[in-house]
Amino acid sequence: MNLRLTWVQPEDLVGHELRQAAEDGRDARALAARWYEAGGPPAPETAGASELPRPDLRPLAEELLGSLATLPTPLPDDEPSSLPEIQSLAAPQALPPPDSEAPGGDALRDRLHAAWLGRAAGCLLGKPVEKLPLAAIRALARATGNWPLSTWFTARGVPPELLTAHPWNRRSATTSLAENIDGMPEDDDLNYPLLNLLLLQRYGRDFTTADVARLWLDELPAGRTFTAERVAYRNLLDGVEPPLTAVHRNPFREWIGAQIRADVHGWTHPGDPAAAAAQAYRDAALTHTGNGIYGAMFVAATLAAAATGTADVHRSLAAGLGVVPPRSRLAGAVRLGIASAREERDFDTVVDRLHTELGGYHWVHAVPNAALLAAALTHADGDFTRSVCAAVSGGWDTDSNGATAGSVAGLLAGHPDRLPERWTAPLKNRLATSVPSFDGIGFDTLAELTHLEAVRP
Repeated sequence: MNLRLTWVQPEDLVGHELRQAAEDGRDARALAARWYEAGGPPAPETAGASELPRPDLRPLAEELLGSLATLPTPLPDDEPSSLPEIQSLAAPQALPPPDSEAPGGDALRDRLHAAWLGRAAGCLLGKPVEKLPLAAIRALARATGNWPLSTWFTARGVPPELLTAHPWNRRSATTSLAENIDGMPEDDDLNYPLLNLLLLQRYGRDFTTADVARLWLDELPAGRTFTAERVAYRNLLDGVEPPLTAVHRNPFREWIGAQIRADVHGWTHPGDPAAAAAQAYRDAALTHTGNGIYGAMFVAATLAAAATGTADVHRSLAAGLGVVPPRSRLAGAVRLGIASAREERDFDTVVDRLHTELGGYHWVHAVPNAALLAAALTHADGDFTRSVCAAVSGGWDTDSNGATAGSVAGLLAGHPDRLPERWTAPLKNRLATSVPSFDGIGFDTLAELTHLEAVRP
């Protein structure tokens, strides 16, 4: 029996590491030549493994991964990975004071409820088109009169030949099209906020990266991890300790995984983006470096600002930018997304520009997705439907971007009743998950639990 473990086999990692080397300026041409001359495949475009298994290449792959890890990068001054170095380059933004509710009041709880619902709805909207190219997303939506995107995707009315050419995401089609949504199905974009709620309950705000690792080993099924998270999980089981878990044979260390784990860190620090970002850093350092960490810090700080009830989306994004190195690729991409959205009324044109400028990155990389997220939120100007629809309609990591956009826009809406019912009613106040003790939980209960952590002294 031949069991292929996606995202971890050495022969499947080399192509991704060569791509990462090109992105961070390492000269890997000689190593790439050896790999391709031996018949090694390039990085798979969407999947975690190449189409054909090549275990015969494993010895060479292991050697090349070791050599690639020693190549110097020209970016350490602009893109450091230690928290003190990041903080030394950051320029935190001043925020208006939080709303005047008494500690423990209902306003923050309502915002958190809306944020949980928004995260779920945005994620669910993006699930059926995850991994599809931008042209396919547009064609599928236009076929049902749903463009510009304004509601759930549906297969009803889509020509069979179009579905054959661009099939829905196979893991999600049965649970995330308009005709079959029945509560919020399991997704890693919701599993990680649940885990981080557990993290705070168990270890408090002073948790360490090692505590994150302990929690994962106790509560996170390995099969529910992907990309950098699966590599780090494997590294832990191999006896590799943090922060080396983030770099050992991990070509996904600048992808979006840490960014989708950042919400709880922002939600529980209303008005304190720097503290939210520092907390997100300790989480992200288990699995990511550089721009992968910055994406998590950016989102956490943006959410911490939005959670105040007094900052609009533009000030919230500025707070997010204020915690990351300003000359990093992620910061530059976010600025590009914001500027493009401000300059252009047609969002499809904004998206086309971002795909032209940043399309060389993998579709799950943190840099292009952060740019798209910032552009969608800027263009929507706080409107919930426009925020999640713009984020998903831009392609790349559709469910993750929809989830984070929904989280931000939910906070800005301020109350679950202010979210359109077409987005919240199908969720049925029910979340499916394999994270122990949470399966079937309601979003109202999650808001209560999150609120307890936000106001804990």
